[in-house]
Amino acid sequence: MDNDNHVETVVMLSHKKTDSVINVKEEFGVGEGKVPLDNIAKRAEAYKPKERVTYKMVKEYIEAKYGFKVHTAYIAEVKRDLGLLMYDAPNAVEELKQPRKHPTPEKVEATKDALKHFEVI
Repeated sequence: MDNDNHVETVVMLSHKKTDSVINVKEEFGVGEGKVPLDNIAKRAEAYKPKERVTYKMVKEYIEAKYGFKVHTAYIAEVKRDLGLLMYDAPNAVEELKQPRKHPTPEKVEATKDALKHFEVI
């Protein structure tokens, strides 16, 4: 961003007619009385939402670190056991055709490690 750029923001908080108007002139850049752009970027980064962790990301992490694959149903079961937020699957069925298989303790621990890695837990 050039220091010569002019930035103007207009915000309407109400439908009422204003009693007064306040004009604020702010200069960005380096120097006395100017707002440093680095600080603005750091503050914006702090408010940036975290990336949504997908089952694919968890599966890839487990395969790379532990050398085995886990099924998405195992990841869902671990999340369910931990009481984590679950999203409704668009392809969910009322009744399972086969009983749900439970993950081995090794796969449960690997899944928990992956969820910790991605800061889900």
